[in-house]
Amino acid sequence: MAYFTVKFNSTALNRPAVFDMFIPNDRIPTNAEYAKRPMKTLYLLHGYTMSGWNWVPDYLSEKFNFAVVAPSGENSFWLDGAATGRKYCTFVGKELPDYITKTFGLSDKPEDNAVLGLSMGGFGALHTALKYPERFGKAGAMSSALIVHEVANMKPGYGNGHANYDYYRECFGEPSEVLNSEANPEYLIEKLLSEGKKLPEIYMSCGTEDFLLNENRAFHKFLTDKGVAHEYIESAGNHDFTFWGEYTAKFIEKMFS
Repeated sequence: MAYFTVKFNSTALNRPAVFDMFIPNDRIPTNAEYAKRPMKTLYLLHGYTMSGWNWVPDYLSEKFNFAVVAPSGENSFWLDGAATGRKYCTFVGKELPDYITKTFGLSDKPEDNAVLGLSMGGFGALHTALKYPERFGKAGAMSSALIVHEVANMKPGYGNGHANYDYYRECFGEPSEVLNSEANPEYLIEKLLSEGKKLPEIYMSCGTEDFLLNENRAFHKFLTDKGVAHEYIESAGNHDFTFWGEYTAKFIEKMFS
């Protein structure tokens, strides 16, 4: 497995941006099942209070022949903020994939690119793939922080146990307008459906002891009501890497086999 830490100038973030990249081409036997096809790419989106890192076991990258790209999105919810240098959705959905394709010669076809995230990154994975379906053909979302309806009801001076009103307003925009904006995955789905565009493959999971279970169930119901094909799995588990490790392996096999 080859490891890179890359710094390049990001227009979306208005500063040098750093990401880690992992390429398994030095470890794949030439007679392996997936060695004969072009290498695919998985973008990993971390959660709130985390930073970019690769939690995918090496054997999965080697088995299915895909590179891993792990950017840092700070606590941005992987959305475009209004402030200069806060376009994290543009960064991870367009600017970074364009750079990866140009620099490393990897495919830009949606069927060759997937995005996987946990918690805040689960929200980001869904949102990014829905915003850029021409780039990402598959999205894996674990314990997703699908809190747009909670944000929409927030008032100045309030928040929740994780952050205050001003933080959510910076990430999502004016709370009273968020449901009818591109910060809302439901809005993006309705937009794609109305335009007759192909949606990405969606894989979702949430633990039955997870504090975000109701939000994930609600989004699953929304997708079902809209007739959007997707896979949603609940099983025993909490908001932790025991659960995320299990579904990282399961979703990668579904997305890359």
